[in-house]
Amino acid sequence: MAYDVIIIGAGSSGLMAGVSASEAGAKVLLLDKGDKLGRKLGISGGGRCNVTNRKELDELIKHIPGNGRFLYSALSTFGNRDIIAFFEQMGIELKEEDNGRMFPVSDKAKTVVDALVNKVREQGVTIKVNSPVGEVLYEDGRAAGVRLQTDEVVRGRAVIVAVGGKSVPHTGSTGDGYAWAEKAGHTITELFPTEVPLTSKEPFIKSRMLQGLSLRDVGLSIWNEKGKKIVTHEGDMIFTHFGLSGPIALRCSQFVVKQLKRTGGGGTVLATIDLLPRLSAEEIYDETYGLSRNESRKTIKNVLKGYFPERLLPLLFERAGLKEEVTFDNLPKQAWSELARIAKAFPVEVNGTLSIEEAFVTGGGINLKEVDPRTMESKLMPGLHFCGEILDVHGYTGGYNITAAFSTGYTAGKNAAEQATELRS
Repeated sequence: MAYDVIIIGAGSSGLMAGVSASEAGAKVLLLDKGDKLGRKLGISGGGRCNVTNRKELDELIKHIPGNGRFLYSALSTFGNRDIIAFFEQMGIELKEEDNGRMFPVSDKAKTVVDALVNKVREQGVTIKVNSPVGEVLYEDGRAAGVRLQTDEVVRGRAVIVAVGGKSVPHTGSTGDGYAWAEKAGHTITELFPTEVPLTSKEPFIKSRMLQGLSLRDVGLSIWNEKGKKIVTHEGDMIFTHFGLSGPIALRCSQFVVKQLKRTGGGGTVLATIDLLPRLSAEEIYDETYGLSRNESRKTIKNVLKGYFPERLLPLLFERAGLKEEVTFDNLPKQAWSELARIAKAFPVEVNGTLSIEEAFVTGGGINLKEVDPRTMESKLMPGLHFCGEILDVHGYTGGYNITAAFSTGYTAGKNAAEQATELRS
């Protein structure tokens, strides 16, 4: 049986490609190697599914530091406002949370997955689960269908590869699509983990003395080997038994990976934590000095335990050269000044990140110079389209990657359908 469009992978981008391709009148087959559709979508946003982000277009692109500009065409075809309207038209009420993040009011990812799957089914898409693809077929210089691992051949006028990257492999993203792209002549930009926790061999990390300590509204900066700041992100983070995690650590991860690569790997990258981003070192000095003077009989440990995280105090004192049992009368001003400086730049030597399989997002992928941004079609193999995380596009967590997936998926499906129906007629 021949189809107009064959979509491989039923994640965010594949399901959305199924919606737009069937809407455009194509006969569509959606294949997935697993037994469940939308698996990664179902665990996104902590199981609540952050469907998109409401930020204005230019701001949205800024939050996709991995080649976000490539998405301008796709986002003008089907952007974040369209995604919001799409779900609301299906009766899924959305709510806006901090920093523009959009969630279903139900707080359940299943609501979103079920709606997408039902929409695809209603529009007549043939869905086959437990159907791993062995290879994409190319004949006469264009995509011609797929061969399943069972050796069954399915013909198609267009093929959309929507199998994701290599992150979160238990959802089915195991990097299958790269070989199919290479067979069509594509180059794969080196893969790397992004939106992934940072690792460190600092003694205080290895001893687990700070494990589980959460810091709220702090700044995390990454520095290059010349002492120049590469990036700063503000928000929340947590110390773990292996290093640093939480939203701002994840956002800094791609810069750690790139910096280590630039310096040949094997070394470390300096990260610094600003415990009080809203205050200068001078203001911290004045405030803490005033607190100590007002409670001059108390030890500095007891004075400051409400000002800084209590579990961090021993390290702060040690690095500033202060004894925690000192009282105001014996305060060494130089060391107190050093304490304020360290509070603005608490150093952590980072030696890398967790693996790509443990990352939320895959960096690298299909070289974008070889893909038409207006259609998501391969410039090297007519009829072959790519969408979602297999492309060399990656954003921060917060609804940006899923926006890229929905947008590229919609664009790929629409254009593959238009092209295939033309070939049919």
